[in-house]
Amino acid sequence: MKSPLFQLIPAIDLKGGHCVRLRQGLASETTVYEEDPLRMARRWEHEGASAIHVVDLDGAFQGRPVHTALIKRIVAAVNIPVQVGGGLRRDEDLRELLDSGAARVILGTRACAAMDEVERLAASMENRLAVAIDAREGRVQAKGWTETTELDAVTFALRLSKAGVRTLIYTDTAVDGMMTGPNTAAINAVCRAVSCDVIASGGIASVEHLTALRCLDKANLVGAIIGKALYEGRVTLSELKTVIAPPRGKPASKG
Repeated sequence: MKSPLFQLIPAIDLKGGHCVRLRQGLASETTVYEEDPLRMARRWEHEGASAIHVVDLDGAFQGRPVHTALIKRIVAAVNIPVQVGGGLRRDEDLRELLDSGAARVILGTRACAAMDEVERLAASMENRLAVAIDAREGRVQAKGWTETTELDAVTFALRLSKAGVRTLIYTDTAVDGMMTGPNTAAINAVCRAVSCDVIASGGIASVEHLTALRCLDKANLVGAIIGKALYEGRVTLSELKTVIAPPRGKPASKG
């Protein structure tokens, strides 16, 4: 998954076999954008995505994978890395997706409950494991964002980094799907606290929003996940690429 450039990562959220987006993570606020997620994955690849972020929403709500077969087809349909999360509570579920070609698997609720398991998995999976930190008002949320814990998001991020996790995905659930801009203060705080890579998610809907993230000037802020804004045509990957292109005369490093 590592790239010399800041990564633009479109999201494909799966619910009922379709490509959807939720508003603030609420199952009751669902919009279907594409009946065929494979077609959407190919579109994002064609438009220049660095990777694809797939979430099994039904799995997140039910606490077990629901769309594994479909996710395997998505992974096989594109030639760019696919990272996968949603309901991944068992080792065998993680291994099945990695063995099927997923570039990275993402822990959420399980990471909140068992830090010793996170440390074990981080040691064995290295950069093929990420942990999602989904937070509202600075508190970590779990079980498909239906429960808000007392765990401070920055404190949790620091624990994960010390446990050997190499990539964190930070989402402010209050702005997710709202297209009002990312919570740059929270993302900055997470990046400052940890040594591992951080991917920002939630609220990104314009070149200006992505520019605000880039202006944080954090070397470990390595990518952004974009969802609803792409589906509704508020911004394109081509437009967002203007923010991350290397300066003229200074091509991106090959290694």
